[in-house]
Amino acid sequence: MKRILLIGLLAGISGMAIAGTNAGVKLDPVKIDLRDKPSLQNGARIFVNYCLSCHSAAYMRYNRMGRDLGISDELVKENLLFAADKVGDLMKAVMPAEDAKVWFGTAPPDLTLIARARKPEWIYTFMRSFYRDDNSPSGWNNTVFPNVAMPHVLYEWQGDRRAVFKTVKKKNVVEQEDGTKVEKVTETKVFDRFEQMKPGTMSGQEYNEAMRDLTNFLVYLGEPAKLVRYRIGVYVLIFLAVFLIFAYLLKKEYWKDIH
Repeated sequence: MKRILLIGLLAGISGMAIAGTNAGVKLDPVKIDLRDKPSLQNGARIFVNYCLSCHSAAYMRYNRMGRDLGISDELVKENLLFAADKVGDLMKAVMPAEDAKVWFGTAPPDLTLIARARKPEWIYTFMRSFYRDDNSPSGWNNTVFPNVAMPHVLYEWQGDRRAVFKTVKKKNVVEQEDGTKVEKVTETKVFDRFEQMKPGTMSGQEYNEAMRDLTNFLVYLGEPAKLVRYRIGVYVLIFLAVFLIFAYLLKKEYWKDIH
């Protein structure tokens, strides 16, 4: 229980930090639909094949994910069980955290609660905002998360892009020690657009749809109980609809002598 509370606290702190440091970043909307099983299944495939090498989802088990997404244990073993031996194992990363610190300077975070900490729009925009940067140790940078240690693992799908920045000048009036006011001009580089240097194996629309599926899966990962609530909600609405009929008939019976 203490472990779960600690995770929730860290997620809340991360969310507040992101809200403060990325206030000026424009996030793109993304359609999240946890009833879309094909989308969730494709997102799971992308996550296991491209994310799980470095990032864990250590609070989810393969067989639980399979049951929720309509994937049998046999298919999980054949297609998704690359980083574990048993279908009941937790989804832990292949890369040891100690090695990751040496290679990237920091250990890649666990992604179980990333959608709740960062919000779906942040993830969707982040995965579509990588660009080539020769000054970065990994050769990549990101407009949503500047100087990110993570390389663009899906660059073959999206292709190589470069970011174009424009210079914005802003005038500020500064009061000096003697009381006089001086106007100073500051220049800030602001992201303008991306330019495609080399095409990827996917079109822009196909890549966006793949990132939507990945984001959809990460939203599920952060709160699997939503799927259970959706199923229960259907039965609750059916019950309320039937109950409304009997309640109306009962009301008419009680009030028939008055009306």
